[in-house]
Amino acid sequence: MMPFSPFDTAAMRRAVDVARRGEGFVEPNPLVGAVITAGERIVAEGWHQRFGGPHAEIVALDAAGVAARGATLYVTLEPCCHHGKTPPCTEAVVAAGIGRVVVAARDPFPAVNGGGIAALRAAGITVETGLLEAEALRLTAAFRTLVVTGRPWVIAKWAMSRDRRAAAPPGAGRWISSPESRALVHELRGRMDAILVGIGTALADDPLLTARPPGPRVPLRIVLDSRARLPLESALVQSVGEAPLLVAVGPDAPAARIAALRSAGCEVWQSASPSPADQLHELLRLLGNRRLTNLLVEGGPQVLQEFFAAGLVDEIWQFTAPCDYASHPAAALLPVFPEPPPFDVERVSHPGGDTLVQGLPYKP
Repeated sequence: MMPFSPFDTAAMRRAVDVARRGEGFVEPNPLVGAVITAGERIVAEGWHQRFGGPHAEIVALDAAGVAARGATLYVTLEPCCHHGKTPPCTEAVVAAGIGRVVVAARDPFPAVNGGGIAALRAAGITVETGLLEAEALRLTAAFRTLVVTGRPWVIAKWAMSRDRRAAAPPGAGRWISSPESRALVHELRGRMDAILVGIGTALADDPLLTARPPGPRVPLRIVLDSRARLPLESALVQSVGEAPLLVAVGPDAPAARIAALRSAGCEVWQSASPSPADQLHELLRLLGNRRLTNLLVEGGPQVLQEFFAAGLVDEIWQFTAPCDYASHPAAALLPVFPEPPPFDVERVSHPGGDTLVQGLPYKP
C-alpha cells in the first residue's frame, strides 16, 4: 500500500470536520463524514445528518452524481454492509463506480466490523485504511463505548473556584462560573441523552437541568436519590411534562415516597444493591439498554467522586473561575472538589475569563 499523500490527509480531515455537524442529531448512530474527490479536487461531501436518515456515504454519492465514477471516497468510518434503517452503503458505493475507498477506522458494530471493507474489496475496489484513525476513533468514541461496553459515554462536568470550592459563599452570588461558561454548558446539555445530579445538588440548587435555549435533544434528567427525598414541589418534578425525569433510588427507599414520585409523573428506578458503585453500574447498563449514548454528570463533589472511583468517567469538562474563597469566613462550610484522577488534556479555553480544561482520563 502506498503512503497517504498530503491531499489524502486533507480530504480525510475535511471528512472528520463535516462529520461533527451531526453531533446531537444522529445518536445512537455514530458521527460520520464522507468526501468524494476526482484527482485532487473535491467534488462532493456529506455527513450523517439525523438518526434514521441517509448515511454520510449516500449523501456524498447523491451530491456527486456521475462524478463518483472512478473517484476516491474518503470516509471516517467503515461503510456498513447490512440492512438497518437504511440499505447497505457498500452496495451504493459499488453501484456508483467508486474506484478507491479510504477508511479512517473500522466500525465495531458486530454486523459490520470489517465486513464492509471486505465487501468493497471483493467488488474489486481498492480499499486503504488507517488514515487519521486516531481522530476518527475520538469522533466516534461515544458510539464505540455504547457498542463495546453497553453503557453511555460519561462526561463529568464541574465548576469551581481556584481553591476548588464547589459553591460560592453567602452574598457572593449564585454562580461561580461566567455567563459564557454557563452558555457552553447549556449547549452541551442540548446534545446529551441524559443529565445526572445527586440529591444534594437537587436539594441545594433546585435545578431544572434543561438546555436553554433548547438543543437538538431533550435529555433524560436523572437524580441519584437513595432515599427518594426529592420534593414533589421541586423544579425537576414540576417540569416532568417538559422533560422526562428518572429518580434512581436504593433498596431502602420508602415505598410511599416512590409511589408519590411516580404519581407525579416521574420514572423511579430502584436498585436492589446497597453499594453506590453497583448502583451506578446497574444504572448505566439500564441507560445503555435504552441506547442512550451520552450522559452528562453535573453532580456535586460526592457524586463525581463516586463516578471517578467506579472508573465510569470518559471525558472531563473542568471550569475554574478566577476567584478564591479561602479567606472567606464561610469557606470551611463550602464543599470542595477533590483532584480528579490524571487525565490527558485535549483543549484549554477561557470563556468569560474562566479556564475550561477538557480532557480524557487515563484508562488502565
